[in-house]
Amino acid sequence: MVLVSQRVDVLADRGERRDALDQRLADWLASHGLLPVPVPNRAKRLDALWTQLKPAAVVLSGGNDLAEYGGDAPERDAVERALLARAMAEQVPLFALCRGAQLLLDAFGNRLERVGGHVGTRHRLLIDGRETEVNSYHQWGCRSLAAPLEVLARSEDGVIEAFFHPQLPLLGVMWHPEREAPFAELDGLLLNRCLNKE
Repeated sequence: MVLVSQRVDVLADRGERRDALDQRLADWLASHGLLPVPVPNRAKRLDALWTQLKPAAVVLSGGNDLAEYGGDAPERDAVERALLARAMAEQVPLFALCRGAQLLLDAFGNRLERVGGHVGTRHRLLIDGRETEVNSYHQWGCRSLAAPLEVLARSEDGVIEAFFHPQLPLLGVMWHPEREAPFAELDGLLLNRCLNKE
């Protein structure tokens, strides 16, 4: 069982703030034998959810900018920061993608910067000696990392596209594995690396 954070969609005409998750993310996780459980963006509900479900892992999903960088979902920031704190305290693997990776970078003291040419495109990367191509939908990124995080891959323009924590099971990628058709083998390998199943 894997706890998965959700984006916040604001429907102003209805006065609603809705939690949402790309259905393909559930399919991608299921293709690796994981049962995704969406987490509501209500920090006060998180302790009970964690205690009842005892997750094997956490996935921080994509969508929404961090509030600090102009985003409009501070409740999501709070929930994801709480998920990260709990995962680190209990050494539960945490896999972060796109916006989730940005939160992970920020949480470790890395200042994000606006990056051009990273929305609606693809990048070639070298990861563990393997050349690959990934999708890209982000406008925020980093070109350098504060310790203890370490770079796993960069795009051709020097933006960090994948990174990990050397002592904890934390791994972030700046792309969306669920948007690949068919799902990419490398994304599964990175997920398994995070889950300590390699």
